[in-house]
Amino acid sequence: MNWKLALLAVALVGMVATGFLLRMETGPRPLELTILHTNDLHAHYDPFEPWGEPVQGGVARLSTAIEKIRDDEEHVLLLDAGDQFQGTLFYTVGGANVVADVMNALEYDAMCIGNHEFDSGPAELADFIGLADFPVLSANTDAAADANLAASVLPLALYRVDEEPIAVIGLTTEHTASASSPGPHVTFGDAIETAQSTVDSVASMGVDVIIALTHLGYDRDLELAHRVDGIDVIVGGHSHTALDPYPTVTESASGEPVLVVTAHEWGKQLGRLDVRFTDNGVVESFSGQPIPIDSSIAEDEGMLRILDRYRPEIDALMTRVVGDAGVTLAADRDEVRAHETNLGNVICDALLWKTKGLGATIAIQNGGGIRASIPAGDVTMGQVLEVLPFGNQITVLTISGTELVAALENGVSGVEDGAGRFPQVGGLRYTFDPAAAPGERIAVVEVWDAATETYVIVDPAAAYTVATNNYLADGGDGYAFDGASDRYETGWLLSDALAEYLAASDPIVLGIEGRIVETSPNAP
Repeated sequence: MNWKLALLAVALVGMVATGFLLRMETGPRPLELTILHTNDLHAHYDPFEPWGEPVQGGVARLSTAIEKIRDDEEHVLLLDAGDQFQGTLFYTVGGANVVADVMNALEYDAMCIGNHEFDSGPAELADFIGLADFPVLSANTDAAADANLAASVLPLALYRVDEEPIAVIGLTTEHTASASSPGPHVTFGDAIETAQSTVDSVASMGVDVIIALTHLGYDRDLELAHRVDGIDVIVGGHSHTALDPYPTVTESASGEPVLVVTAHEWGKQLGRLDVRFTDNGVVESFSGQPIPIDSSIAEDEGMLRILDRYRPEIDALMTRVVGDAGVTLAADRDEVRAHETNLGNVICDALLWKTKGLGATIAIQNGGGIRASIPAGDVTMGQVLEVLPFGNQITVLTISGTELVAALENGVSGVEDGAGRFPQVGGLRYTFDPAAAPGERIAVVEVWDAATETYVIVDPAAAYTVATNNYLADGGDGYAFDGASDRYETGWLLSDALAEYLAASDPIVLGIEGRIVETSPNAP
């Protein structure tokens, strides 16, 4: 980071913060602040009903909850810890425009860039920043060489409360380089090192109260708290963590208290943290809890009108029937990132069906790219797009058996963390031990042999033609196909292939087939 540019950006952010300052009145020290926060909304703007749970979420209810607190409290800061992009048809049809419309209406004060903000490339993120009425932050993202984002991403924002300065520093997961599509001109520095240097710089300017707004994940937030001196509060996202108790109270390297908060996912909660700081900016006392966003909260009519502008196009997508599911095709987040699921099987079968003419005999789909389940009954194109919202295309490439096993090793290397790289597969089956060290977890890999109609042990020296999505083929989620040959970009959308496969099939009744077997000395 060029700190001359960064400090200039800090000065500019001071002007950006004017709208927030106008909502405040001066009062006595020590400083009291209410921090409201969200993370990982993934465009879940309508209420939803998770399996076996009551209706929850919805930005119209979120708006009501926020405004009530603003009416009741003097000093309120509303922050978002990233990943507003992707996940529902609102983003599919509205892109940056709908995200900006919703967030501007909620009057956010700052947002940290999440990895999914790069899913549609730097140009879409740049469009969003241009539309946003608030600063979009990431101190460790260097986009100076990108023609779209240059000078758009700010490292931090400064606010004044009771004449006391507050700094909000943005930090984005370094894995964005491989977990999204930032392009070749955007790089991500070490979040810990960047945080300390940024904190030191703003502290030297006389800023005592420092908030880190991060998209790093809960475990990395704890590491940030322990290793960096000067941060008072960490507002995080990325790991979709529901905290209990809330907040997490820990200490910095120098022994000062640090409060760590996050607010689950999809707008199920509005995080609320009330903090009282001493004269020199140290946390003195605190209270607060996540507020459930449920049917007990009235919906804001103004927000409903904003969403209604996007419904005609969404409804057109949602209503076109493309197939029939004879059973529920399940892909709950915890399952699809750790175990075989029948929807993962169907998607991989669709990959093989679509690419049969190109010689593909193996399919790999990352579980993190499967974003919703499909209930039994008619399947619409809208549901398909909710399952596969990223617009990925199908890539066919040839790799050795050794490279295939290495790809599967990468896929299961983060299973204990619910990493999205977990491989759903077709045309093969594998056995892995989650208790083994990463890189040593795959025990057996067998590939389907059409000639004998049975599975046979993978041949390390043999060549296998694999169908996957272009995100993994390009190195996403840590997959490395550097030795691949005969790579072919089909140009076919994975979502279209799934819709076509469903349309060409009898009602889908596929279940769990033993494609993925988990073994451990401690397993029953």
